[in-house]
Parts: sequence; structure tokens; C-alpha cells
Amino acid sequence: MFPLRFEVAGEPVEVRVSTLLNAGYAGRGQDDVAAHVAELAELGVPAPTRTPCLYPVAPYLAMQVDEVPVQHGRTSGEAEWALVVAGPDERDVLLTVACDHTDRELEVHGVAWSKQAGPDVLGRRAWRLADVADRVDELTLTAWAGGERIQRGTLGELLTPQYWLGELRERGLLAEGTVLLSGTIPMDVGVDQFAGSWRVELGDPATGDTLACEYAVRRMPEPVA
Repeated sequence: MFPLRFEVAGEPVEVRVSTLLNAGYAGRGQDDVAAHVAELAELGVPAPTRTPCLYPVAPYLAMQVDEVPVQHGRTSGEAEWALVVAGPDERDVLLTVACDHTDRELEVHGVAWSKQAGPDVLGRRAWRLADVADRVDELTLTAWAGGERIQRGTLGELLTPQYWLGELRERGLLAEGTVLLSGTIPMDVGVDQFAGSWRVELGDPATGDTLACEYAVRRMPEPVA
């Protein structure tokens, strides 16, 4: 598997992903969780039996790419943050921006299956979690689909990085090479998520710094079968 490479405070950090996890239905408030369940229900996705959820994903699906090939027109991303465990120490835990690109046709048959049908696209820059931990709730998440803003919120709407570090520790997964995506915030009302491009930004209002990931969605040729 190709390693992920991040710029962290001007220095390169390389991580070989051994465990990739996608959190789901991870809003801190039940209203946000209910809103996301309703969004997915409109697409035919059955409600989970418990929240939050945690879906293991093939590690090779953690990518830093400019283009995502898809099989049909009903795929879309989601604005998320990602934890990246880059080493054994507390300061080796990185925070970056991510977009979970999901096959919505397959999702109606099983969320876990759909997570295997598209990549988790991560940014190429990251912050050390310890450097932003005192203001993590104020960090912003914004997404655009096809140039139209589709999501806007703060990390205060989602379960915290510390919560997920505790979950990883409890499950024996807090180890170098683990990457966890946060789950997403609600989408704006009336927007079209099935677009030809996606951009997600993770912003720090205290410094004005922004991490971004952006990619085009490319439709593959029809199968010959």
C-alpha cells in the first residue's frame, strides 16, 4: 500500500495505514444524528440499530488523490475530519480534513458494504491534534459539491477526537497506522449531492489556517458483460 504523506508545520510526515475506520451517526447532539438518519432515509438507507457506529474499511482506501473514478451517477462525499496516528507519542496524533466518498446505490443494501466501494480522500496537510485541542470545537467544516456549498458547521457538532481516541484505546486500535474518519455534519437543505467535484475545508478561525482536500469525480466506462 502507498503511504500517506502529510505536511505538518512545514515538515513531512509519512504514515502507512494499517487500520482504517469510518465513524457514522456521530453527531454530538441527537437532533443532528436524527437529521442525518433522515437524509439517508430519503436515499433508502435503513436506520442503524445503535449510534454511533464504527465501520472498518480496507486500509488501501485511504487516499490523497485529485480524482475519484465511479461506476454510476449516485455517489457522493461527506465533510469529515480524520485522526491519523503517525507514531507512539501524543504529539504524533494528527488531525486533517477528509471526504468519505460513498456509493449511495450500494448504501441502501448495507452501509458497511458501501464504505468499501469508494475511497476516503484525505488532505495533504495536517495539524498536530495537541496544537488545536484547546479549541477543537471551534474548528469549522465546509463542503462544496460541484461548486455549490453543501455543508457548513463546526467540530462542536460531532463527537470529539478525544472520544474516538478513547474508543480506539479501548479496542486496542490506538496504534501507529490507524486512521479514523469522524462521521459528518448535516447537509444544507435542497442541495444536489451528486456532483462532478467535491471540496472539503477544515478551518481554524483562531489562526485563519485552512486544510483542504479536493477532487473531481470521473464516471468510468460502462461494463462490457
